[in-house]
Amino acid sequence: MKVTADQNTCCGAGQCVLLAPEVFDQREEDGIVVLLDEKPPEHLRAAVREAADMCPAGAIAVHEDT
Repeated sequence: MKVTADQNTCCGAGQCVLLAPEVFDQREEDGIVVLLDEKPPEHLRAAVREAADMCPAGAIAVHEDT
């Protein structure tokens, strides 16, 4: 799995941080997503998928290993 987060699309809702704080953070000044781990370990992948699904701006993309 590889994760990308589009800071230009992010609206700063913070759902990703609540669901997967080991993978996502937010900038202090405006709440925009900061990606901490673009290749999260197996035990975090379900939370990352949920964060992508819950993102109201669609700023998070999950690319599954092939």
